Amino acid sequence: MSPDGWQTWPRASSKPGRNYQHKQRTATPKTMSSPLLTLATSAEHRSRIEEALRESVNSNIPHLTAVASHLIGAGGKRLRPMLAVCAAQITQDGPVSREAILGAVTCELVHMGSLYHDDVMDEALTRRGVATANSLWGNSQAVVAGDFLLARASEIAASLGSTVARLCARTIGDLCEGQTQELVTMYDPGRSIESYETSIRGKTAALFATCANMGATVTGYDKLLREAVSRIGEAYGMVFQIVDDVLDVVSTDKDLGKPAGHDMQAGVYTLPVLLTLAETGPGPDKLRDLLSRRMTDQEAKEALEIVRGGRGVSGALAHAYKFVRLAEEQAESLPETRASEALKRAPRMLLESSSLG
Repeated sequence: MSPDGWQTWPRASSKPGRNYQHKQRTATPKTMSSPLLTLATSAEHRSRIEEALRESVNSNIPHLTAVASHLIGAGGKRLRPMLAVCAAQITQDGPVSREAILGAVTCELVHMGSLYHDDVMDEALTRRGVATANSLWGNSQAVVAGDFLLARASEIAASLGSTVARLCARTIGDLCEGQTQELVTMYDPGRSIESYETSIRGKTAALFATCANMGATVTGYDKLLREAVSRIGEAYGMVFQIVDDVLDVVSTDKDLGKPAGHDMQAGVYTLPVLLTLAETGPGPDKLRDLLSRRMTDQEAKEALEIVRGGRGVSGALAHAYKFVRLAEEQAESLPETRASEALKRAPRMLLESSSLG
């Protein structure tokens, strides 16, 4: 351990000679410097998205409006809808159409609906610094509000045409499949890397891909451009989830707003954990024994220290770099605009500005 608190492991692959670092006491917000949020039109688009989001959750039943809009009021960077509007600008910088804003809102509503359901499954008490809907109104009302958000997303998607409606429906299905893949491997230390990738591609990356595809589709781009931005979006989503999973291991309880290693104690074994298990030695052997059952709080702390002390974290970051390169390769086929450059840079900056890479 160096004097400044950083610990370094050699990078597993990709750029020779480069090391990845992680700092166990600091977790920088992953999207604070994302180029998707700093285009000249970003503030205008963010304002339009917020207005359309609030309009979209109005119900004839005021109480449902209150519950469904609860998480909107908590804020957030709106990374997913901003990805959609960025994709809509790849041939010409400037304000996007109302259809592009509605497409972006569709994506955010799908995301928010899934968060309501996630919080019920996780029995979460807070989200984005505020009490969760389930902790305020109970599981039943939170589930109904999540369903309402998904219904509103589907309604808006249908208004944008059958292609967008199918895209929205398929994405909701992908989220369900990815989450199910995770659920069926809980408390399984033999979970494969392939299973992990399948899960995060469905539960996280599919929506990022859809955001980019949505912006390109409603703007009328041809098939080749739509496919390119979709692949960039998916790769970005893979990086996003891997970084999130690493942060769950290396950050402090205070940074996370929940116990560090929460996923591991809950039986969800993510990439840094799986790569640690793939090593040999007393540490990985002990970890495998701990993860084969539900752990006490003390055992969870012991497991966390084993993962932090192994090569799983650096290996996970090296794995994420693979998706950075995939995104950059796809971006080479895009027109040269500020929006295209933002799409190209976003995955690398996500990895490198997270206080990890």
